[in-house]
Amino acid sequence: MPRFDTSQTLRARLFVLMQYLLPQHLLSRMVMHLTRSRLPPLKRALIGAFVRHFHPRMDEALESDPGRYPTFNAFFTRGLRPGARPLPSDPLAIASPVDGTVSQIGHLDAGRIVQAKGHDYRLEALLATDSQWAVRFLGGSFATLYLAPSDYHRIHMPLAGTLRA
Repeated sequence: MPRFDTSQTLRARLFVLMQYLLPQHLLSRMVMHLTRSRLPPLKRALIGAFVRHFHPRMDEALESDPGRYPTFNAFFTRGLRPGARPLPSDPLAIASPVDGTVSQIGHLDAGRIVQAKGHDYRLEALLATDSQWAVRFLGGSFATLYLAPSDYHRIHMPLAGTLRA
């Protein structure tokens, strides 16, 4: 059973319990269908609730009118207008690939990375590769960036090229 923080409201506890009890793939599929729905009343309700609660920066978006997005997912992953995130001119500067907050920073120790909430992950698992390729990063550093709901939710690659999964 999940552990509850005693300061949580009953509503928060029920929400956590629901996530614990429901099959995870079913819950994921339900959310996927909701966020991709083109039904105007549902789409308007989801986007409207999000805007009221999180106050996203629509002045930076390619399309600044939340009502013009075809789905909640299209709104949530909206593009930025040109020039909204200029790259630093200093060639030694590091540009973040996302709008987020640094939640962890550290060194790669024996191929393990300490991530959010104290969970350790193997470098090979995070890179989805074998240890021969991952060994190139040993002794290096890492940063974990947290994207809050109000943050812009696209990932940019600060290099020329094509990113493939």
